[in-house]
Amino acid sequence: MTQSFLARRGFLLGAGAVGAGVVLAGCTSNEQPQAQNGGTQPVAQGTGDNAQPGKMVTVGFSAPAADHGWMAAMTTNARAQAEKFPDVTFKPTEGTNDVNQQIAQVETLITAKVDVLVILPFDGKALTGVGQQAMDAGIPVINVDRVFDTPLAFRTWIGGDNYRMGVNAGNYIAQQMKAKNITAPVIGEVAGIDSLPLTQERSQGFKDALTRAGFAVGPRVSAQFTPESGESMTANLLQSAAKLDALWNHDDDQGVGVLAAIENANRSEFIMVGGAGSKNMMNHIKSDANPVKATVLYSPSMASSAIALARLLGQAKGVGDLAEHEIPSEITTYSAVVTKENVDQYLDVGFDS
Repeated sequence: MTQSFLARRGFLLGAGAVGAGVVLAGCTSNEQPQAQNGGTQPVAQGTGDNAQPGKMVTVGFSAPAADHGWMAAMTTNARAQAEKFPDVTFKPTEGTNDVNQQIAQVETLITAKVDVLVILPFDGKALTGVGQQAMDAGIPVINVDRVFDTPLAFRTWIGGDNYRMGVNAGNYIAQQMKAKNITAPVIGEVAGIDSLPLTQERSQGFKDALTRAGFAVGPRVSAQFTPESGESMTANLLQSAAKLDALWNHDDDQGVGVLAAIENANRSEFIMVGGAGSKNMMNHIKSDANPVKATVLYSPSMASSAIALARLLGQAKGVGDLAEHEIPSEITTYSAVVTKENVDQYLDVGFDS
């Protein structure tokens, strides 16, 4: 089960390595291209000088197998972004969960002398060496999501903020409890794999936000980031808690099973908040027909931004609207809370879980 999870998300950096939270305002547009499957994918588009085609840039792309909703969206978004730019040649490798195979694929891209590499490693530690090999060969690396062991292996890192996911989920629930005048709420949590730093960071942020509001985490279970485990562990939680006021589930792919357990138990007295930002959870939020009232983003749109950043690196451009001539070395995306009031704004970054 850990292998299945790693295919989707992986080991992330600790809170001390979180970047500056830069917003790519100068590289973005609301225009969305049609994807090959008939849907739309979130893309960034240069504005001002960045919007003008520059020299051709060959971008190599390597990621794990697209065998989960979030990871599939990462690969789809990267391709859609590359197709948006007439001055980008996209060279993807076949997604794999075999570390040695991914290393070999990246080495092939290095030998091919691509201009920039975008790497979402199956295992950041295991891929650190090949990332540094690329950098030593003069090929800048955009490291996505799962961080390498050393900054020497990448030019820029872009990824999500697990601690703030928990904080924002906790803040939303606390606000809802206070709005309902519930002074001692029972707040449940369906976490991911407890041994992973990312789960620990999410749970710590959740706990810290609730503590600051005068509340506490109540019944808690740990699942495996899969629908099956989400359903079984949530069923256990519901059996142990005769009453709940709120529930936070860390992951929307896992949330498919969490919702199934809630429906099977015929429970509806509490609100539920999801995590990551899947399209089906956003549709639940929009319909307002079940306990799902919000989800906290950990958006695969970061893959689109990674390709846009790779183009800028290859053309020696900075990020529009920033004073610096160079793109930042670390970019942390923001975990916005999607609710019924703003869900239409975020549907374009939703993914199929």
